[in-house]
Amino acid sequence: MCLEYDYIVVGAGSAGAVLASRLSESPDAHVLLIEAGGSHHQGRIEVPAAFPTQFNTDIDWAYRSEPEPYLNRRRIYHPRGKVLGGSSAMNAMIYIRGNRHDYDSWATSPDMGSWSYDEVLPLFKRSESNSSIRDKYHGTEGPLSVSDPRSPDEFRASFIAAALSVGLRQNGDFNGARQEGVGSFQLTQRDGMRHSTAAAFLDPLESRPNLTIMTNTDAHRVVIRNGRATGVVVEHDGRVETIGAASEVIICCGAFNTPKLLMLSGIGPETHLQALGIPTVVANDHVGAHLMDHPFYTVNFETDRPGTLFDSADRTVLRTYARERRGVLTSNIVEVGGFFSTRSGPAPDQQLLAGPAFFRDHGRRSHDKPAFMIGSSLVGSRSEGRVSLRDNDPHSAPSLRFNYFRESADMTSMVVACRLIREIAHSPSLRALTTRELDPRLGHSDADLADDVRRHVQHTYHPACTARMGAPGEGVVSPELRVHGLTALRIADASVFPSIPHGNTNAPTIMVAEKAADLIRSGF
Repeated sequence: MCLEYDYIVVGAGSAGAVLASRLSESPDAHVLLIEAGGSHHQGRIEVPAAFPTQFNTDIDWAYRSEPEPYLNRRRIYHPRGKVLGGSSAMNAMIYIRGNRHDYDSWATSPDMGSWSYDEVLPLFKRSESNSSIRDKYHGTEGPLSVSDPRSPDEFRASFIAAALSVGLRQNGDFNGARQEGVGSFQLTQRDGMRHSTAAAFLDPLESRPNLTIMTNTDAHRVVIRNGRATGVVVEHDGRVETIGAASEVIICCGAFNTPKLLMLSGIGPETHLQALGIPTVVANDHVGAHLMDHPFYTVNFETDRPGTLFDSADRTVLRTYARERRGVLTSNIVEVGGFFSTRSGPAPDQQLLAGPAFFRDHGRRSHDKPAFMIGSSLVGSRSEGRVSLRDNDPHSAPSLRFNYFRESADMTSMVVACRLIREIAHSPSLRALTTRELDPRLGHSDADLADDVRRHVQHTYHPACTARMGAPGEGVVSPELRVHGLTALRIADASVFPSIPHGNTNAPTIMVAEKAADLIRSGF
């Protein structure tokens, strides 16, 4: 194995797979892609409806937060993909870019003009191969398949009718001219199977000689000499070695593991590093700070209608999927939803998510009869937390504290969303399908609702902002994604978001990788 490459990309997830693919398009660039997990060619990954079965397995980092102070001291489970494709290999496949305002607000910061919506839209389009929408907002020639649900459940029409009856309006494209409204989600699927970034960007490159992929390899730290990143210390097959990077090291380990790797390398809050015996290379209190996510609250309803995911184990269903890649197993569970506002602002602060399945506690609970779910994700969350180290052992999980609902405005918004869920569920088109309301049985007062949120809220798997872009003293990386205070070290993943987008974070993470590739190839 070569012990020096031009570029080392650490992490082969939603961003790293994209970036390694793009950098290796130049035949003169020798690229090493390092991944802690293994291959994504596994049946449980490819079957869309099976995504909850991946949680707490060998392809999941399976992190848990510290006791959350605003959630009755609950410790919150947080899955992250430990496999080629990262969390794009275990997410719900919803393709949402966020709101135009998200990127325009990033661009209002000093020297951040290149991140405005108009400037990142071509990057979104470059990745995308959209099979059904062809307009100025979408791409059709990219590696990543974006499609409508292949076998949409009839529940979709009932939910949309219910939402329209309470005053929401229909929207056929949440990534188009406007975000508000309700409709079907588009998904990162191809021919009824998940289309992760590994499937889209790496599988076609098996014969590319200048791209090397090391799986089952842990990154211990970035090697820094005289203010320059020169390589990465890794562990593979029980052996620790240093691999050199002649041009750059790019960290793509996600909102948890990117700040972890930075701090293990001596980049982070000086007091924290000193307490753990890690020599400080660059002191920066923003490393690991500003952790943001989208809290998610669900309500389940029992139904007596056939065709829900309750029937997914039926032999006919299994045969249909095996032969045709059609049927309920193509469902991403949350097939339909939309965006609405509970408070004034430039972007909707809540995302509705609904589907023909019982969904509770990340899919770990079940119900013995058919059911459907309606939930709301607080995409306008304002509360921030932090990622820290537990010790200086690279094998240790990071310490996570989200501080969900520390900002009282977040709970106020969620209570309003709870009432809208109940209103939608009680509309004629859904009431006709419902035999009874399951857990949780919503209380009536605002205090009752807030208490139930604290006891049952989950999240939408969208951690971000822990190595955010910003000026020196305000962030971790520059608008060119270079780590402040060092040369030849960049970050490209959801950790660099200056603020969390109003929507799912997979598509924006892919966009960041496309942007990083352009910056690196252009010499910026």
